[in-house]
Amino acid sequence: MHWALPAIALALLGFAAVSGRLEGTPITAPIVFTTVGLFLGADALGLVEPDVSSEPVKLLAEATLAIVLFGDASRIDLQALRDEVSIPALLLGIGLPLTIVAGSATGLVLLGGSLTAPEVLLLAIVLAPTDAALGQAVVTLPRLPVRIRQGLNVESGLNDGICVPLFFIALALAQADAGALSGGEAARLVAEEIGYGVLGGVAAGALGAAVIVFAGRRKWIDEPWLQVVPATTAVLAYGLADGVGGSGFIAAFVGGAVFGALRRRHGGEVGYLLEELGGILSSVTFVVFGAIMLGAALGATTWQIALYAVLSLTVVRMLPVAIALVGTAARRPTVGFVGWFGPRGLASIVFAVIVIEEGGLAHEDVIVTTTVLTVALSILAHGLTAAPLAGRYADWFASHPKDGLPTLESSTPTRVRWRNPRIPAGPAEPD
Repeated sequence: MHWALPAIALALLGFAAVSGRLEGTPITAPIVFTTVGLFLGADALGLVEPDVSSEPVKLLAEATLAIVLFGDASRIDLQALRDEVSIPALLLGIGLPLTIVAGSATGLVLLGGSLTAPEVLLLAIVLAPTDAALGQAVVTLPRLPVRIRQGLNVESGLNDGICVPLFFIALALAQADAGALSGGEAARLVAEEIGYGVLGGVAAGALGAAVIVFAGRRKWIDEPWLQVVPATTAVLAYGLADGVGGSGFIAAFVGGAVFGALRRRHGGEVGYLLEELGGILSSVTFVVFGAIMLGAALGATTWQIALYAVLSLTVVRMLPVAIALVGTAARRPTVGFVGWFGPRGLASIVFAVIVIEEGGLAHEDVIVTTTVLTVALSILAHGLTAAPLAGRYADWFASHPKDGLPTLESSTPTRVRWRNPRIPAGPAEPD
């Protein structure tokens, strides 16, 4: 175990050395780090052997998701979402609920003999959030239509935050059904998780924004420290809520939204450190995922779990997306492209760790195994197809004459806010 830290550090250094050469290829960072994790795990070199419920794993998972949630929420532009019925609104407002319904129905058919109804719902919610990092070319290729890139990017940035309260509600229902909690205890737990989470997020977000606005206006903040403020605010939001029994994840998401709304026109770009920190923590999380979760899941997989994982990445995702885009004049290649690129990653991994940590479920092993296998398949399938399919879709879009471009795909959003501030925005510049 004492070799885990240098082994992970060497993996990060090795990827950094070739990251530029790998950009735009089918070999993505999650593929590399998950594979490295498999080699470092107990079934191979044995250099990374912590228990999945150990404190270091819990701390890593929670810190990673909190940072990512805060950063995603801080880029929410409510005015832009009000201005138009955009792809993100349709994917989040229609596609996400239908995905949870479809995942639950599929789970009842395939896993109903292994899971209770509340556990099936919990699994569907665990696997509902998407992760753009698994198919980075889909949101970074400048030749792709801006509206489509933004739609997938914003969906990925917001659906994990939306799913957090749903996850805790479903987890409490499953625990109550299993007898680990009474109905009253479950209701109180959910109320505390959400209520204290919201309060902690509002307080931290407002304080962080106040530092930027008031101290920044007076030029009291040294330029490098501007980048420290959002990262520190994310930690404060999580800590405040967690300290009083609330959800640190809800606090991080709410805190990011409050912080972003209050300081939007002040301080310039202050999210660079937050983005880089989130990226590093995510990379380490994928190493740990491969080292301590994937090997065990592969050994426990049944044909029902494998089929559920395949359907979760295809029909369960693609059919709701197709329904959500009805009436938008989206062409078939667009519907297929948006539907396929709903990869599952970081949020699902963290939710699985929380399921293990909280305990009380009779069939948590089935939930965790299904989640891990689905994420692993997504890392491979979406990683390998992102660059080639993004190129083919861009070629299809470019094949239209300028006066005959598809209406939906060629329109430019009034505002574009990317999950990563370095992503090239194409025809529309980020505000």
